[in-house]
Amino acid sequence: MTRILACGAFLKNTACLFDTATPQAPLWSGVHGDLSDPAACAALEQSVKDLLAHAGGPVDAVAHDLHPDFFSTRLALRIAGERGIPSVAVQHHHAHAAAVLAEHGMHEPVIALALDGVGLGPDGTAWGGELLRVDGARFERVAHLWPLSLPGGDVAAREPWRMAAALLHASGQAEQIVPRFSPVVGEAAARTVQAMLARSLNCPQTTAAGRWFDAAAGLLGLSVRQDMEAQAAIALEQAAARHLQSHGGVLELRTDPAHAPVDPMGRIDLRPLCARWAQGQAFTAAQIDAAAAQFHCTLADALVAHAAHAAHARGVRCVVLGGGCFFNRILSDRTIAGLQARGLRVRTAGALSCGDAALALGQAWVAAHLRGAPQTGFFHSNEETSACA
Repeated sequence: MTRILACGAFLKNTACLFDTATPQAPLWSGVHGDLSDPAACAALEQSVKDLLAHAGGPVDAVAHDLHPDFFSTRLALRIAGERGIPSVAVQHHHAHAAAVLAEHGMHEPVIALALDGVGLGPDGTAWGGELLRVDGARFERVAHLWPLSLPGGDVAAREPWRMAAALLHASGQAEQIVPRFSPVVGEAAARTVQAMLARSLNCPQTTAAGRWFDAAAGLLGLSVRQDMEAQAAIALEQAAARHLQSHGGVLELRTDPAHAPVDPMGRIDLRPLCARWAQGQAFTAAQIDAAAAQFHCTLADALVAHAAHAAHARGVRCVVLGGGCFFNRILSDRTIAGLQARGLRVRTAGALSCGDAALALGQAWVAAHLRGAPQTGFFHSNEETSACA
């Protein structure tokens, strides 16, 4: 019997106490919210105390995110130090996949599609559009979305026009940034972002699917700045839904594999699709809706093709879907149907969230598997628990 305390994600934080003797009945805290809020941090700290008080015995390890600066990470390290027990850093997207496996009581190797807004990778970059092979405490990064720049860093996640500018730059169409975005953000801002991208100045890279949704929404004129999380992605999904409702539904739209190729490094490249939108005259409302539908279906079909290839190449028969992008019904429905059509079993979040609110369970599940793996050297406080190829 192994008991693991997990301190959860930065956004939509929850904590969890996982006992391998009763794996289907983890103890949960409430949802604390985002740990940028001091009140959420205080609530997490109190919840952890409450969970430990109800543990029914000693806790064997404390799991946390790979990011060293999160309050949840610092709290986990402090508790582990006070109790003389190991701390386990678990990569964000590994935990997303593991949360689904834990909910379904699965232990077999799987291919995982983990799509969200951000999570720190073991390489120190921002991940979020990941195709992984997961086997307990170990994972392999098989493929991922083409990386885009984040001009201005975190502010780019709040301003989809910046992600659209990054997409134009990455597609060799940087000269369109100023004329396209000056009318909505001002010439000075457009020129500044264009220059930042040209010089790679404060432009970290991300593979996050959430930022690709932002870029598509920004390029199609559906969102300039966001007042709430996922606002641009929701607008893009709504536009796609309008088109699909009058064109046979999500499973009927045809896509061109050439619009989302994969290079030898395993990067799924949506630039050929999106670059076409910047050519010619401005789109009508109907054309914007059609482009939004093409984006969803092309992304889903590319994920299906490469997940199926990875599964068959590695003798895996199941694919799990995790991460907040799978709240998007068009993306999830098309992806699930495509994988099933290729003879693969698919598992998704059921009673639990596919987003960060369930991440603590995935962290605990990985830590429990690592605890029981005789070949491991044990736990590490500041690095991923398993090698990432």
